[in-house]
Amino acid sequence: MKTIQVPNKEQLSPDAQTILTSVENKMGKIPNLYATIGYSSSALKSMLETEASLAHNSSFTAKEREAINLLVSQVNECEYCLAAHTTLAKMKGFTEEDTLEIRKGSFSEGKLDTVIKLAQSIASHKGNAGSGTLENFFNAGYDEKALVELTALVALRSFTNYVYVNTQIPIDFPLAPAL
Repeated sequence: MKTIQVPNKEQLSPDAQTILTSVENKMGKIPNLYATIGYSSSALKSMLETEASLAHNSSFTAKEREAINLLVSQVNECEYCLAAHTTLAKMKGFTEEDTLEIRKGSFSEGKLDTVIKLAQSIASHKGNAGSGTLENFFNAGYDEKALVELTALVALRSFTNYVYVNTQIPIDFPLAPAL
């Protein structure tokens, strides 16, 4: 099987280089996964723009979005995204124990637990959440906007999970603890 290499920024198109320079300025580094997605500047641009759009005027806080990222990465068994989003979740205020609880598909706080369960159902069942899970989500006070945004967040994280699973690039974040 072909080994996919993480490209140096200079190996990529000028558009990808510009995008990754912005990422580097913001994050202090270029994560291997972003560099690899940079093989397609269009995919990198759309991923980052979608992420930014879903953070703007969102139904979910940054902390809730990290919980969704963790849960979807666990469902998709993406070691890279589990490592990255465990690090980010801790930066957003979760403890390591919280991240493990989320990855197991639940959380002690009821409203976030509802979000996690819906994200898990969508990710596990090829988009079909199931009527009971949806009903619980709406009963918790969420609306149609939140449902569409949650579905988009699951799809976005699945994209990065799938890129990693198919490239197996080196993980450049501290590994997430095993469940």
